[in-house]
Amino acid sequence: MEDQVERDRVTLAQIAETAGVSVSTVSKVLNGRQDVSPTTRHRVERLLEEHGYRRGARSAPEAPLIEIVFHELDAIWAMELILGVEKVAKEHGASVVLTQSGTRHSPGADWIEGVMRRRPLGVVLVFSALPQEFKHQLRSRSIPFVIIDPAGDPDPDVPSVGSANWSGGLAATRHLIECGHRRIGIITGPEDMMCSLARLDGYRSAMTTAGLPLDPDLVAFGDFHVEGGFSRGTRLLDRPDRPTAIFAGSDLQAIGVLEAASALGLRTPEDLSVVGYDDVAVARFARPALTTIHQPLRKMAEAGAEMLLRMRAGESTTTRMELATSLVVRSSTAAPPGA
Repeated sequence: MEDQVERDRVTLAQIAETAGVSVSTVSKVLNGRQDVSPTTRHRVERLLEEHGYRRGARSAPEAPLIEIVFHELDAIWAMELILGVEKVAKEHGASVVLTQSGTRHSPGADWIEGVMRRRPLGVVLVFSALPQEFKHQLRSRSIPFVIIDPAGDPDPDVPSVGSANWSGGLAATRHLIECGHRRIGIITGPEDMMCSLARLDGYRSAMTTAGLPLDPDLVAFGDFHVEGGFSRGTRLLDRPDRPTAIFAGSDLQAIGVLEAASALGLRTPEDLSVVGYDDVAVARFARPALTTIHQPLRKMAEAGAEMLLRMRAGESTTTRMELATSLVVRSSTAAPPGA
């Protein structure tokens, strides 16, 4: 142990000398302290990575934890991801810690200091990407990380597990076309999320392949929540040339569409067919039960956690994984009126 500590001290001294700072400053960077200027932090992190510095596990043992970080914890699908990570953690004698931080694009600056103190086995992130500075800090402390269900397109050096969003959008729209619908609306997710755009592209591909016109007035960007589905669904349905079917980019938005249809005196599926996305538990218990695209959220989380632990053990692993989606037909879709 003394030899390991001595080797760490020598390496830190070399990095401090090259960076033109004190050993204590390098130590502050390693420990995620915020009382270091961004310029100095970036310089030290870059040198730590270049020198391949990895803090010895004996000098600061990691906690038997897997940390999962969300930008919001009130979404139903978050529980599916938590259960997936928890299953793998339990199998490996670890526990799960939950953190809420930042926006849907990346965790906040306040998070990195906390994770440096906790030193978990690894971190599962539910974001679009991870800032370069955070990547340097985690790697310098040998804390592996994986992005699950990426909302964007992560950098090539960021391990991630996602699902086939384009195929899901295609399958949802194709099902409605096969039911006989020709005027089909879509409420996808936020416009700045790649998964939203991929589902929209799948919708457009299905419509184009079927020779159906793409009406921009039937395309809406939502927020993946019930309220967003209700407001945008009302807008689409309260028009003289309303669609006979709507593909909602999440089950929660689909439930909002069901509420909007009911408020306007429309019956589902007699007057309006609705398809959701995710296949969370609430989809089965909606009235009527939602036809939806099954996104294997729990399996995605399990795969991400397994990937994390393989990296922790120094094993080689794929850095990009995409799991298949599938159509689940229930009672919210049928032939259009008069068919």
